[in-house]
Amino acid sequence: MDTTTWPGTVLILGLSFLALILLIGTAATVHEFRKLKISAAVQEDLRQLVRRYEQLAENTMDAQQRMSNELSDVRARATSIEQILRTVE
Repeated sequence: MDTTTWPGTVLILGLSFLALILLIGTAATVHEFRKLKISAAVQEDLRQLVRRYEQLAENTMDAQQRMSNELSDVRARATSIEQILRTVE
């Protein structure tokens, strides 16, 4: 192939342009794939965070319920102790 003539030069430039287009397309595809992979990892991290938050909220609710039950029990005991002290006086 003689690159000193116009047809040869056009052919070489055309093939170079096609190779450049393929290279840019491949790079764009790889870049998009990496973005999707990172996005999926971020979404999974967020799901784990939400699961941990829900578990923490559930544990907190259980602890609050236990504390409320214990507090009402202590109040009942304090009331009965006050009644006993009033009858002793």
